[in-house]
Amino acid sequence: MVFGSPMGASGFEQLLPHLADRTVITYDPRMTERSTLDDDGEVSYESHADDVHRVVAATGLGPVDVFASSGGAVVALVWILAHHDEIGSAVLHEPPLSAILEDRDVLARINKDIVDTYDRLGQGPAMAKFIQLVMHQGVFTEEFLEQPAPPPEQFGFSSEDDGSRDDALLGHNMRIEPYVPDAAALRASGVRIVPAVGATSGAGMPRRGGEALARLLDVDPVEMPGDHGGFVANEWSPQNDPAAFAVRLKELLDAGSG
Repeated sequence: MVFGSPMGASGFEQLLPHLADRTVITYDPRMTERSTLDDDGEVSYESHADDVHRVVAATGLGPVDVFASSGGAVVALVWILAHHDEIGSAVLHEPPLSAILEDRDVLARINKDIVDTYDRLGQGPAMAKFIQLVMHQGVFTEEFLEQPAPPPEQFGFSSEDDGSRDDALLGHNMRIEPYVPDAAALRASGVRIVPAVGATSGAGMPRRGGEALARLLDVDPVEMPGDHGGFVANEWSPQNDPAAFAVRLKELLDAGSG
C-alpha cells in the first residue's frame, strides 16, 4: 500500500514503475484528485485511516506492507492502531509530527497563521507561507513568525483570491489537531514500523518529525535517497532519483519478510 496525504496517487507516478515486480495499491485521499467529500463528510486522521482500511479490505489482499509519505505517514500510525492485523511492515517517510518536536508551541502558532491567511486571503498567500515553513532548516523560533510574508509570486502562485476555500491541505488537513503517537501502543501492535528520512532533507521539519518518531519508538531512523519527496524528480528537486528510492524501499520492506 503506497499513499500520502493530501497527495493523491499521481504523486507516485515516477515511483510505481520501479515497483512493477509487486502488486501495489494506492488511492486518492478525501478531496484529492478523483476523491470527493460529502457536505457532511469528516476530514480527520481517523477518517483518513478508515478510508485506507476500507481500500485494503476491498482488495482482499491484506495483510500488506506499507510505504506512507508525509501526512500519509501520520495517517498510517492511526491505521496501525486501529487495524494492526492488516499491516506487515510500514516504512513511514518523514511524518510531520509537530506535536512531539521541541518547538511545537511555535509550530502551532505558525500553522494557525497559515490557516488564518488562507481564510482571509486565499490559496496563494497561504501556500507561500507554507512553503516558507517547509523550506526552513532547524528549530523554529519567534523570529520566524516576525519575518515578512513571502510574495506568492516568488513560488509561482497568484496573490489574487479566487474565493475558493476547498484546498485539501489548507482547508482541511492543516486544521486537524496535531497527532501525538502512542509509543507503547505502537510498539505493542506487532507491526514493524520503520521511520524513514530523506538523505538530503537537511534539518527540515518533516525530517525532524521522522527522527522524533524513531526516538519515540526507540529505533534508529533509516535514510532514503533524496529529500522529502525523494520518489519524485522535478524542477525543484532534480537530483531526486525515483529508481534509487525504489531500490532502498524494497530493501527495507524485504528486511521484514520471512
